[in-house]
Amino acid sequence: MGLSRKAWNNVVIFSMLIMIFFLNGLHHKLNPPEEELGRVLILPEQSFILALAYPGVKIERIGTSWRIESELPHDGSQLYTEQDLIGIIKLWQNSELEMISAPKVNTEQAVSVATFWLAAEELPLSYQLYLLNGQYILFAKRSQRWLQLSPQQAQQLFKPIEV
Repeated sequence: MGLSRKAWNNVVIFSMLIMIFFLNGLHHKLNPPEEELGRVLILPEQSFILALAYPGVKIERIGTSWRIESELPHDGSQLYTEQDLIGIIKLWQNSELEMISAPKVNTEQAVSVATFWLAAEELPLSYQLYLLNGQYILFAKRSQRWLQLSPQQAQQLFKPIEV
């Protein structure tokens, strides 16, 4: 069973198109473009936060209001109003931090962690806080981004717990 000259031409044309298709996308897989360093939002834009958890503390949305549940011992002076909780949530949503290249840190020695449950997301987002040479660094686990923040920003973002 032999192919005619016209059929062989079609085979060659289609095989070349398939090869071009695969080779065109292959370099994107082998060498993904590096993300430029600069200022980025901590949370994805337009994210709808359902809950935020720190070690021993959980802030969650109940209808249109917020409440805090804490397992940490407190002396009664650490009571948060709903406005305080809204402020913490908005700070996470609106803060832009400087993205840096990956530092050499021991990933087992995180100072703290913040976990977010977002609407329309199956899995929570996790942000680990590290202290390296007097500077705080936030690691966004899902996007694999390292973000630098000042001690004041770290205290504001992780306000319900001591950092």
